[in-house]
Amino acid sequence: MSRANKVLPFLNWPRPDAALLRGEALAGLTVGLMVVPQGVAYAALAGMPLITGIYASLLPALIAVLFSSSVRLSVGPTALTCLLISASLSGLAEPGSAQWIALAVWLALLSGLLQIALGFARFGWLLNLVNSPVLMAFTQAAAVLIIASQLPALLGLGAWDSLAWPAQVHLPSLAFGLGSLGALVLARRWRPGFPTVLAVVVASAAISHFTGFEAGGGDVVGALPQGLPTPYLPGWPGWSVLGQLVLPTLVITLVSFLETASSAKVDSGQRGQRWDQDQDLIGQGLAKLASAFSGAFPTSSSFSRSALNLYAGARTGWATVFSVVVVLVALLVLTPLLRHVPMAVLASIVLVAILGLIKPRAFVHLWSVSRVEACIAGMTFAVTLLAAPRLYWGVLAGVLMALSHFLYLRLHPRIIEVGLHPDGSLRDRHLWLLPPLAPHLYALRMDAALDFATANGFERAIAEHIAAHPGTRHVMWIAHPINWIDATGAEAFGRLREHLEERHIDLHLVGIKLPVEAVLQRAGHLNAGPRLHLYRTEAEALRAAGALAPATA
Repeated sequence: MSRANKVLPFLNWPRPDAALLRGEALAGLTVGLMVVPQGVAYAALAGMPLITGIYASLLPALIAVLFSSSVRLSVGPTALTCLLISASLSGLAEPGSAQWIALAVWLALLSGLLQIALGFARFGWLLNLVNSPVLMAFTQAAAVLIIASQLPALLGLGAWDSLAWPAQVHLPSLAFGLGSLGALVLARRWRPGFPTVLAVVVASAAISHFTGFEAGGGDVVGALPQGLPTPYLPGWPGWSVLGQLVLPTLVITLVSFLETASSAKVDSGQRGQRWDQDQDLIGQGLAKLASAFSGAFPTSSSFSRSALNLYAGARTGWATVFSVVVVLVALLVLTPLLRHVPMAVLASIVLVAILGLIKPRAFVHLWSVSRVEACIAGMTFAVTLLAAPRLYWGVLAGVLMALSHFLYLRLHPRIIEVGLHPDGSLRDRHLWLLPPLAPHLYALRMDAALDFATANGFERAIAEHIAAHPGTRHVMWIAHPINWIDATGAEAFGRLREHLEERHIDLHLVGIKLPVEAVLQRAGHLNAGPRLHLYRTEAEALRAAGALAPATA
């Protein structure tokens, strides 16, 4: 692949023919009809002018598909990212105000620039800092908060405190909300490929218009500006405000790209190709910049719309091009149809997209796999809820707890004394109640690298055994699990060898790997000596241990 094809992934697209374009047009139409109402609904969730949801579905989607390696993902507004935007800007400005819009644009700019920098630096591996349990817990907590934020509009309430005053419930809004929710849930189950969202929006707009819903006090979308978005340049917010956006920017960047990863891995698996996460970082970052200059907010990859794109038969990026054309036509021609759509209907659209994220059984399954990680997930869930609207504390708390657990495991490696199992393998002697390989022989295995994190535990295990068993004459180290050793590990090995030679104890090394052996050779710790024995295989070591038995008996 040439350098130009790597920098400009769209050059790798297949040359379109009539058959390909027909299939891609159908998939693009299916996704495009879903993007428009979802974009408007998610813009409301982000506290942005509703039209910006369509802006964020236009140029950003086109830029993303041109410069990303995963060409079948649907990029635009997503519920989780929009919730993070609303939570991040809460207290800094009034939702929907000019300052709020400017700050949302700054979030898109900062997040986009960060993703582009990470992509060019090939730092996509940083995504591994967030493990699956933390992301699962944060996503479910965010889903609960999204549902809570949409229920007042869905139920025809002005706010949550209206529950105490049933007379304030707007019954027509309640009917629109529950009716739309029921229709969307049923259609999602029975006709997943049908553009139900658009059908519900059009039907609700018609009913609202002919019944005088707005005149009766119902809350509707209202007039939306027509025409293409004009270039937008936000004003300088000041260093103090910009500093408050740094942490939200990091979390939005992380979470939005993890959303992309969940879809991209499915896409790459179906195509039988390796996922180029760094190129997707660049493409997604450029999409965020395009959204910012359109006066919109940070975008991400929608798992539901991407799944619909695959379900509709999309094979290349041409499907996204067609969906962008659909959104463009809707922006230029169809926005007046949205004027009479009740806000309760938009709330139902958000809720249906979010309900699939609520998976209590995931916590139960995680508990059966790892109780420590289940506790980390539970605390991440709780912190996210309690810290609302500052949701980023949930992610940060989860990441810190997961990294602390990882460091604890690295600093406390698994070191066992091995014995010969009846099946011929070397296993934990104390767990399986096995006899020692030979009298006065201590055979151990450490399932970790020998480095600065594990060297102390390795030395301590051997020293404690010798102190408890002063008759030990041989130490056999099953070294094949060791695939890495650093300077600290080499020093520890050198001290161990000196310690054993002072006590006239032989050291038997079994299965040492070439990279580890090379480091120890350069350090001068594998010099030949009467008390150092090297074996390439466990079979050789077992024969040697068998020969030691009569000699040490």
